[in-house]
Amino acid sequence: MNNQYYGQFGGQYVSEDIKKALDELDIEYEKALKDEGFVSEFQRLLKDFVGRPTPLTFAKNLSDYYGHNIYLKREDLNHTGAHKINNSLGQILLAKRMGKKKIIAETGAGQHGVATATVAALLGLECEIYMGAVDIERQKLNVFRMELLGAKVVPVTEGLQTLSEAVTVAIRTWVSEIDKSFYCLGSAVGPYPYPKIVKEFQSVIGTEAKEQIKQYGHADIIIACVGGGSNAIGIFSGFLDDESVEIYGIEAGGKGVDTKLHAATMTKGKVGIIHGMKTIVLQEDDGEISEVYSISAGLDYPGVGPEHSYLKEIKRVKYDAITDDEAMEALRLLSKKEGIIPAIESAHALAYLEKLCPTLKGKKNIIVNVSGRGDKDMHTIFSSFNM
Repeated sequence: MNNQYYGQFGGQYVSEDIKKALDELDIEYEKALKDEGFVSEFQRLLKDFVGRPTPLTFAKNLSDYYGHNIYLKREDLNHTGAHKINNSLGQILLAKRMGKKKIIAETGAGQHGVATATVAALLGLECEIYMGAVDIERQKLNVFRMELLGAKVVPVTEGLQTLSEAVTVAIRTWVSEIDKSFYCLGSAVGPYPYPKIVKEFQSVIGTEAKEQIKQYGHADIIIACVGGGSNAIGIFSGFLDDESVEIYGIEAGGKGVDTKLHAATMTKGKVGIIHGMKTIVLQEDDGEISEVYSISAGLDYPGVGPEHSYLKEIKRVKYDAITDDEAMEALRLLSKKEGIIPAIESAHALAYLEKLCPTLKGKKNIIVNVSGRGDKDMHTIFSSFNM
């Protein structure tokens, strides 16, 4: 793996103007990591503002149900309700260090947008969030939260009006004002160095989980949902070097991977270029990016982070898909068994327990990353269960 690539995946498939800005970002990021003041401030805010470390909760009732020891990494207990703030905090501290005055970001489910608006407010920076019009409709609460925090939410009406289009328009806007603005990318995607930066700021999840599981023994299995892949690469990072740990990334199977209504990139995609990176992409026979669908606004992305593509290629991580219906049943089960209502994204990872546990021999220690809480999804949950 060279500086910009994970195997064949990654790189910078961008114009020279953007490449120059990315190279500057990489230099400043590496300097920041060597700056004790920057690192200590990041760690302080993770503790005092975000509320880390998040617990590793033994889910006794779920464990009894599945016959294995199920542990939940509780990113839902972070300030703003998801893992996204780990990365937003790191990137916006970096933006301030670089002298940028304005933060530009994209969001799907709204959690990255809320996290970015939150940190921008804390650090006194202007904030502009791009969000697909469809996602705005199904995530009205998060839109209001962003606006309450002082951010400007810009509807994107191109294409399917969801996350992929929001990324495209956010990047386009950033390029037009690159001198004063900082693009806070929410997932482990995009041109180098963004996948590296996002992984670094989200690696706190895996670092904590690896230490926390020691009180119970050794982790056997890690499961996380994968859209772009930031929560997944965050927790995976703590266990990739331990070959005795099986790792699973779970995508959005939508209405079924044999239909056109899904976002199962690893299951049905092929190598291509999207948003400045070479990765696995859902695409048509003519190379056009496919339309994607998921009940979850945070998983309906037609690509995936380049490191995930590499981990699939070398068979270190197994990727599979869960349908809308399976995810919603898992959400209902966790709610009733443990008193925890997860985000629909996280419910995809939880649903995989239903497939995996019956195949396992011997009692296993399984960590599921609960990447966010379900507050934002109440309207969708209500509609799904016809309440």
